[in-house]
Amino acid sequence: MDCIPAALDDLEGKKDPLIEDPEYNVYTRFMKSHRCYDLVPTSSKLVVFDTSLQVKKAFFALVSNGVRAAPLWDSKKQCFVGMLTITDFINILHRYYKSPLVQIYELEEHKIETWRELYLQDSFKPLVSISPNASLYDAVSSLLKNKIHRLPVIDPLTGNTLYILTHKRILKFLKLFISEMPKPSFLGQTLEELNIGTFKNIAVVRSDTPLYTALGIFVEQRVSALPVVDDNGRVVDIYSKFDVINLAAEKTYNNLDVTVTKALQHRSQYFEGVLTCYRHETLEAIINRLVEAEVHRLVVVDEQEVVKGIVSLSDILQALVLTNGDEGTA
Repeated sequence: MDCIPAALDDLEGKKDPLIEDPEYNVYTRFMKSHRCYDLVPTSSKLVVFDTSLQVKKAFFALVSNGVRAAPLWDSKKQCFVGMLTITDFINILHRYYKSPLVQIYELEEHKIETWRELYLQDSFKPLVSISPNASLYDAVSSLLKNKIHRLPVIDPLTGNTLYILTHKRILKFLKLFISEMPKPSFLGQTLEELNIGTFKNIAVVRSDTPLYTALGIFVEQRVSALPVVDDNGRVVDIYSKFDVINLAAEKTYNNLDVTVTKALQHRSQYFEGVLTCYRHETLEAIINRLVEAEVHRLVVVDEQEVVKGIVSLSDILQALVLTNGDEGTA
Protein backbone atom coordinates (compact mmCIF):
# COMPACT_ATOMS: atom_id res chain seq x y z
CA MET A 1 0.00 0.00 0.00
CA ASP A 2 1.20 3.47 -0.78
CA CYS A 3 1.78 6.03 1.89
CA ILE A 4 -0.10 9.29 1.84
CA PRO A 5 0.39 10.81 -1.60
CA ALA A 6 2.24 14.02 -2.14
CA ALA A 7 -1.06 15.72 -2.82
CA LEU A 8 -1.78 15.53 0.88
CA ASP A 9 1.65 16.77 1.93
CA ASP A 10 0.81 20.33 0.91
CA LEU A 11 -2.67 20.48 2.47
CA GLU A 12 -1.45 23.42 4.53
CA GLY A 13 -1.06 25.41 1.37
CA LYS A 14 -4.63 24.86 0.24
CA LYS A 15 -6.50 26.46 3.10
CA ASP A 16 -9.65 28.29 2.26
CA PRO A 17 -9.96 31.45 4.36
CA LEU A 18 -13.73 31.23 4.02
CA ILE A 19 -13.82 27.97 5.94
CA GLU A 20 -13.64 28.25 9.71
CA ASP A 21 -11.85 24.90 10.06
CA PRO A 22 -9.50 24.62 7.05
CA GLU A 23 -8.95 20.90 7.59
CA TYR A 24 -12.60 19.91 7.68
CA ASN A 25 -12.46 18.18 4.27
CA VAL A 26 -9.11 16.44 4.74
CA TYR A 27 -10.73 12.99 4.67
CA THR A 28 -12.60 13.76 1.47
CA ARG A 29 -9.32 14.71 -0.18
CA PHE A 30 -7.67 11.57 1.19
CA MET A 31 -10.43 9.40 -0.29
CA LYS A 32 -10.25 11.20 -3.62
CA SER A 33 -6.49 10.67 -3.81
CA HIS A 34 -6.62 6.90 -3.22
CA ARG A 35 -7.93 4.26 -5.60
CA CYS A 36 -9.98 1.20 -4.77
CA TYR A 37 -6.97 -0.83 -5.92
CA ASP A 38 -5.06 0.47 -2.89
CA LEU A 39 -7.32 -1.62 -0.66
CA VAL A 40 -7.04 -4.87 -2.63
CA PRO A 41 -4.80 -7.21 -0.60
CA THR A 42 -2.08 -9.29 -2.25
CA SER A 43 -3.91 -12.39 -1.10
CA SER A 44 -7.52 -12.85 0.02
CA LYS A 45 -10.37 -15.32 -0.25
CA LEU A 46 -13.07 -14.60 -2.80
CA VAL A 47 -15.98 -17.01 -3.19
CA VAL A 48 -18.02 -16.83 -6.42
CA PHE A 49 -21.29 -18.70 -7.04
CA ASP A 50 -22.82 -19.70 -10.35
CA THR A 51 -26.51 -18.80 -10.43
CA SER A 52 -27.34 -22.45 -11.25
CA LEU A 53 -26.15 -23.53 -7.78
CA GLN A 54 -28.77 -24.60 -5.24
CA VAL A 55 -29.57 -21.85 -2.74
CA LYS A 56 -29.07 -24.19 0.22
CA LYS A 57 -25.60 -25.25 -0.94
CA ALA A 58 -24.65 -21.62 -1.54
CA PHE A 59 -25.49 -20.59 2.03
CA PHE A 60 -23.66 -23.61 3.45
CA ALA A 61 -20.68 -22.57 1.33
CA LEU A 62 -20.79 -19.03 2.79
CA VAL A 63 -20.63 -20.55 6.26
CA SER A 64 -17.85 -23.04 5.50
CA ASN A 65 -15.71 -20.34 3.88
CA GLY A 66 -16.35 -17.76 6.59
CA VAL A 67 -17.61 -15.08 4.19
CA ARG A 68 -20.76 -12.97 4.34
CA ALA A 69 -21.49 -12.51 0.65
CA ALA A 70 -20.47 -13.76 -2.78
CA PRO A 71 -20.66 -12.36 -6.32
CA LEU A 72 -23.03 -14.25 -8.64
CA TRP A 73 -21.87 -15.41 -12.07
CA ASP A 74 -24.41 -16.10 -14.80
CA SER A 75 -22.93 -18.66 -17.21
CA LYS A 76 -25.52 -17.90 -19.88
CA LYS A 77 -24.81 -14.16 -19.85
CA GLN A 78 -21.11 -14.66 -19.10
CA CYS A 79 -21.04 -11.87 -16.55
CA PHE A 80 -21.58 -11.07 -12.88
CA VAL A 81 -25.22 -10.28 -12.21
CA GLY A 82 -25.47 -9.62 -8.48
CA MET A 83 -24.48 -10.63 -4.97
CA LEU A 84 -25.78 -13.38 -2.71
CA THR A 85 -25.86 -12.13 0.87
CA ILE A 86 -27.21 -13.05 4.29
CA THR A 87 -30.11 -10.70 3.51
CA ASP A 88 -31.17 -13.17 0.79
CA PHE A 89 -31.09 -15.98 3.34
CA ILE A 90 -33.26 -13.94 5.70
CA ASN A 91 -35.72 -13.06 2.92
CA ILE A 92 -36.07 -16.70 1.88
CA LEU A 93 -36.66 -17.85 5.46
CA HIS A 94 -39.17 -15.11 6.17
CA ARG A 95 -41.08 -15.53 2.91
CA TYR A 96 -41.42 -19.31 2.89
CA TYR A 97 -41.46 -20.37 6.55
CA LYS A 98 -44.74 -21.91 7.70
CA SER A 99 -44.08 -24.00 10.81
CA PRO A 100 -41.46 -26.30 12.36
CA LEU A 101 -43.40 -29.22 10.85
CA VAL A 102 -43.15 -28.00 7.25
CA GLN A 103 -39.77 -28.08 5.55
CA ILE A 104 -38.80 -24.94 3.63
CA TYR A 105 -38.92 -26.55 0.19
CA GLU A 106 -37.78 -23.38 -1.57
CA LEU A 107 -34.52 -23.27 0.39
CA GLU A 108 -33.91 -26.98 -0.18
CA GLU A 109 -34.66 -27.09 -3.90
CA HIS A 110 -34.44 -23.64 -5.50
CA LYS A 111 -31.45 -22.61 -7.53
CA ILE A 112 -30.07 -19.11 -7.02
CA GLU A 113 -31.40 -18.05 -10.42
CA THR A 114 -34.91 -19.26 -9.48
CA TRP A 115 -34.83 -17.28 -6.24
CA ARG A 116 -33.63 -14.17 -8.05
CA GLU A 117 -36.37 -14.48 -10.67
CA LEU A 118 -39.08 -14.85 -8.03
CA TYR A 119 -37.77 -12.29 -5.58
CA LEU A 120 -36.40 -9.67 -7.95
CA GLN A 121 -39.13 -9.72 -10.59
CA ASP A 122 -40.66 -6.52 -9.22
CA SER A 123 -37.54 -4.91 -7.86
CA PHE A 124 -34.68 -5.94 -10.10
CA LYS A 125 -31.56 -3.90 -9.59
CA PRO A 126 -28.44 -4.36 -11.68
CA LEU A 127 -25.20 -5.26 -9.94
CA VAL A 128 -23.51 -2.22 -8.40
CA SER A 129 -19.74 -2.52 -8.83
CA ILE A 130 -16.70 -0.30 -9.16
CA SER A 131 -13.44 -0.21 -11.10
CA PRO A 132 -10.13 -0.70 -9.24
CA ASN A 133 -9.03 2.65 -10.67
CA ALA A 134 -11.99 4.54 -9.22
CA SER A 135 -11.35 6.65 -6.14
CA LEU A 136 -12.29 5.57 -2.64
CA TYR A 137 -14.47 8.66 -2.55
CA ASP A 138 -16.51 7.19 -5.42
CA ALA A 139 -16.66 3.89 -3.54
CA VAL A 140 -17.98 5.52 -0.36
CA SER A 141 -20.49 7.54 -2.39
CA SER A 142 -21.70 4.40 -4.16
CA LEU A 143 -22.07 2.39 -0.92
CA LEU A 144 -24.07 5.15 0.75
CA LYS A 145 -26.15 6.23 -2.24
CA ASN A 146 -27.18 2.67 -3.11
CA LYS A 147 -27.61 1.70 0.57
CA ILE A 148 -25.48 -1.40 0.11
CA HIS A 149 -22.83 -2.92 2.37
CA ARG A 150 -20.68 -4.69 -0.19
CA LEU A 151 -19.18 -3.27 -3.37
CA PRO A 152 -17.41 -5.67 -5.78
CA VAL A 153 -14.24 -4.28 -7.34
CA ILE A 154 -14.35 -5.58 -10.93
CA ASP A 155 -11.49 -5.31 -13.43
CA PRO A 156 -13.02 -3.67 -16.54
CA LEU A 157 -10.51 -5.43 -18.84
CA THR A 158 -10.92 -9.02 -17.66
CA GLY A 159 -14.35 -8.79 -16.03
CA ASN A 160 -12.90 -10.52 -12.96
CA THR A 161 -13.96 -9.61 -9.43
CA LEU A 162 -10.82 -8.67 -7.50
CA TYR A 163 -12.19 -7.83 -4.08
CA ILE A 164 -15.30 -6.88 -2.11
CA LEU A 165 -15.13 -3.40 -0.57
CA THR A 166 -17.04 -2.75 2.66
CA HIS A 167 -17.56 0.18 5.04
CA LYS A 168 -15.41 -1.59 7.62
CA ARG A 169 -12.42 -2.04 5.31
CA ILE A 170 -12.56 1.54 4.07
CA LEU A 171 -12.71 3.00 7.58
CA LYS A 172 -9.90 0.71 8.72
CA PHE A 173 -7.76 1.91 5.79
CA LEU A 174 -8.46 5.53 6.65
CA LYS A 175 -7.58 4.89 10.29
CA LEU A 176 -4.11 3.65 9.23
CA PHE A 177 -3.25 7.15 8.03
CA ILE A 178 -5.41 9.31 10.24
CA SER A 179 -2.58 10.21 12.64
CA GLU A 180 -0.47 11.53 9.75
CA MET A 181 -3.15 13.94 8.55
CA PRO A 182 -4.20 17.31 9.93
CA LYS A 183 -6.83 16.78 12.62
CA PRO A 184 -10.19 18.48 11.92
CA SER A 185 -11.83 20.07 14.95
CA PHE A 186 -15.07 18.14 14.41
CA LEU A 187 -13.31 14.95 15.58
CA GLY A 188 -13.43 16.45 19.06
CA GLN A 189 -17.17 17.11 18.88
CA THR A 190 -19.76 14.72 20.28
CA LEU A 191 -22.28 12.56 18.44
CA GLU A 192 -24.99 14.82 19.80
CA GLU A 193 -23.32 18.01 18.57
CA LEU A 194 -22.70 16.52 15.12
CA ASN A 195 -26.11 14.81 14.97
CA ILE A 196 -24.56 11.51 13.88
CA GLY A 197 -26.55 8.29 14.25
CA THR A 198 -30.17 7.19 14.32
CA PHE A 199 -32.19 8.13 17.40
CA LYS A 200 -35.81 7.72 16.35
CA ASN A 201 -37.90 4.59 15.91
CA ILE A 202 -35.08 2.25 16.93
CA ALA A 203 -36.12 -1.33 16.22
CA VAL A 204 -35.54 -3.58 19.24
CA VAL A 205 -36.56 -7.07 20.33
CA ARG A 206 -36.92 -8.79 23.69
CA SER A 207 -35.33 -12.02 24.86
CA ASP A 208 -38.58 -13.90 24.29
CA THR A 209 -39.32 -12.43 20.85
CA PRO A 210 -39.83 -15.27 18.33
CA LEU A 211 -37.05 -15.53 15.79
CA TYR A 212 -39.53 -15.32 12.91
CA THR A 213 -40.69 -11.92 14.25
CA ALA A 214 -37.10 -10.68 14.36
CA LEU A 215 -36.53 -11.78 10.76
CA GLY A 216 -39.67 -9.86 9.79
CA ILE A 217 -38.21 -6.69 11.31
CA PHE A 218 -35.00 -7.19 9.30
CA VAL A 219 -37.04 -7.53 6.10
CA GLU A 220 -39.56 -4.75 6.68
CA GLN A 221 -37.42 -2.10 8.38
CA ARG A 222 -34.18 -2.86 6.50
CA VAL A 223 -32.03 -2.70 9.63
CA SER A 224 -28.89 -4.77 10.08
CA ALA A 225 -29.05 -5.38 13.84
CA LEU A 226 -31.61 -5.48 16.65
CA PRO A 227 -30.68 -4.59 20.23
CA VAL A 228 -32.19 -7.12 22.65
CA VAL A 229 -33.68 -5.26 25.62
CA ASP A 230 -35.17 -6.17 29.00
CA ASP A 231 -38.49 -4.91 30.39
CA ASN A 232 -36.89 -1.57 31.29
CA GLY A 233 -35.44 -0.99 27.82
CA ARG A 234 -31.88 -1.78 28.91
CA VAL A 235 -29.73 -3.47 26.30
CA VAL A 236 -28.76 -7.02 27.23
CA ASP A 237 -27.69 -8.43 23.87
CA ILE A 238 -27.82 -7.77 20.15
CA TYR A 239 -29.12 -9.90 17.26
CA SER A 240 -27.58 -9.00 13.92
CA LYS A 241 -28.17 -10.20 10.38
CA PHE A 242 -24.85 -11.98 10.56
CA ASP A 243 -26.11 -14.07 13.49
CA VAL A 244 -28.84 -15.46 11.22
CA ILE A 245 -26.25 -17.37 9.17
CA ASN A 246 -25.75 -19.58 12.23
CA LEU A 247 -29.12 -21.11 11.35
CA ALA A 248 -27.47 -22.46 8.21
CA ALA A 249 -24.33 -23.50 10.08
CA GLU A 250 -26.39 -25.43 12.66
CA LYS A 251 -29.04 -26.52 10.12
CA THR A 252 -31.72 -25.21 12.50
CA TYR A 253 -33.53 -22.93 10.05
CA ASN A 254 -36.63 -25.14 9.98
CA ASN A 255 -37.73 -23.94 13.42
CA LEU A 256 -38.15 -20.18 13.53
CA ASP A 257 -40.61 -20.29 16.42
CA VAL A 258 -37.74 -20.34 18.94
CA THR A 259 -36.90 -17.17 20.84
CA VAL A 260 -34.12 -14.78 19.90
CA THR A 261 -32.26 -15.78 23.08
CA LYS A 262 -32.42 -19.45 22.09
CA ALA A 263 -31.14 -18.61 18.62
CA LEU A 264 -28.23 -16.65 20.09
CA GLN A 265 -27.01 -19.76 21.87
CA HIS A 266 -25.68 -20.87 18.51
CA ARG A 267 -23.52 -17.79 18.20
CA SER A 268 -19.74 -17.99 18.04
CA GLN A 269 -18.02 -18.32 21.38
CA TYR A 270 -15.86 -15.35 20.41
CA PHE A 271 -18.74 -12.88 20.72
CA GLU A 272 -17.48 -9.88 22.67
CA GLY A 273 -20.82 -8.67 23.95
CA VAL A 274 -22.80 -5.59 23.01
CA LEU A 275 -20.58 -2.61 22.27
CA THR A 276 -22.14 0.64 23.40
CA CYS A 277 -21.42 4.35 23.49
CA TYR A 278 -22.94 7.60 24.76
CA ARG A 279 -24.13 10.63 22.81
CA HIS A 280 -21.67 12.81 24.74
CA GLU A 281 -18.64 10.86 23.46
CA THR A 282 -16.49 12.38 20.73
CA LEU A 283 -16.49 11.27 17.12
CA GLU A 284 -12.80 10.36 17.48
CA ALA A 285 -13.57 8.01 20.40
CA ILE A 286 -16.38 6.39 18.41
CA ILE A 287 -14.15 5.80 15.36
CA ASN A 288 -11.44 4.25 17.52
CA ARG A 289 -13.90 1.90 19.20
CA LEU A 290 -15.48 0.78 15.92
CA VAL A 291 -12.14 0.10 14.23
CA GLU A 292 -10.48 -1.59 17.20
CA ALA A 293 -13.47 -3.84 17.89
CA GLU A 294 -14.04 -4.47 14.15
CA VAL A 295 -17.80 -4.11 14.53
CA HIS A 296 -20.39 -2.56 12.23
CA ARG A 297 -22.24 -0.50 14.82
CA LEU A 298 -22.44 0.74 18.40
CA VAL A 299 -25.63 0.85 20.45
CA VAL A 300 -26.10 4.34 21.90
CA VAL A 301 -27.30 4.14 25.51
CA ASP A 302 -27.94 6.47 28.43
CA GLU A 303 -26.41 6.18 31.91
CA GLN A 304 -28.91 3.40 32.79
CA GLU A 305 -27.95 1.37 29.67
CA VAL A 306 -31.34 2.12 28.07
CA VAL A 307 -31.17 2.04 24.27
CA LYS A 308 -31.35 5.52 22.74
CA GLY A 309 -29.98 4.99 19.26
CA ILE A 310 -27.59 3.27 16.86
CA VAL A 311 -24.45 4.65 15.24
CA SER A 312 -23.19 2.63 12.27
CA LEU A 313 -20.15 2.58 10.01
CA SER A 314 -22.23 4.16 7.25
CA ASP A 315 -23.12 7.03 9.61
CA ILE A 316 -19.42 7.57 10.29
CA LEU A 317 -18.33 7.49 6.64
CA GLN A 318 -21.20 9.80 5.71
CA ALA A 319 -19.98 12.29 8.32
CA LEU A 320 -16.27 12.01 7.57
CA VAL A 321 -16.26 11.88 3.79
CA LEU A 322 -19.49 13.38 2.48
CA THR A 323 -21.08 15.65 5.10
CA ASN A 324 -17.80 17.26 6.12
CA GLY A 325 -16.35 17.05 2.67
CA ASP A 326 -15.86 19.78 0.14
CA GLU A 327 -17.71 18.72 -3.00
CA GLY A 328 -15.66 21.09 -5.06
CA THR A 329 -12.31 19.70 -4.05
CA ALA A 330 -10.61 17.63 -6.67
